[in-house]
Amino acid sequence: METVYTSTVSSVGGRDGDVKSLDGILEMDLRRPTEMHGEGGKPNPEMLFAAAYSACYNGALMAVAERRKVILPEHAVEVSISLNKDGNNMFLSGRIVVKAPGMEHEQLQQLAETAHAVCPYSKAVKGNMDMEITVLV
Repeated sequence: METVYTSTVSSVGGRDGDVKSLDGILEMDLRRPTEMHGEGGKPNPEMLFAAAYSACYNGALMAVAERRKVILPEHAVEVSISLNKDGNNMFLSGRIVVKAPGMEHEQLQQLAETAHAVCPYSKAVKGNMDMEITVLV
């Protein structure tokens, strides 16, 4: 195995604190969302996870399309991450929506499923959290 890249981020204060990468590129305050009785108005862990997952998955989608020599039109990938509660247990679930107007539905569905199989974030959550994939053309 070859490590290609490592990022290290430090958190102080949890959901109402701040995060900072050791290289200083990322630095932001976090706030608990109002839905969790927080002040809101700042990023939260689920938002950051959704942003990172969306970018990674979109990269996988574009790579799969390129390998298959499929022209992927202007498109967007939306990732929703939900924090759920069942009694005293907290867990994550998510949804990936791939929007590629003008593409054939079945072709986009196949690309989306293959991207889900190869995306490092999708691999990391496989078997650990429910992820729904939807395509819109």
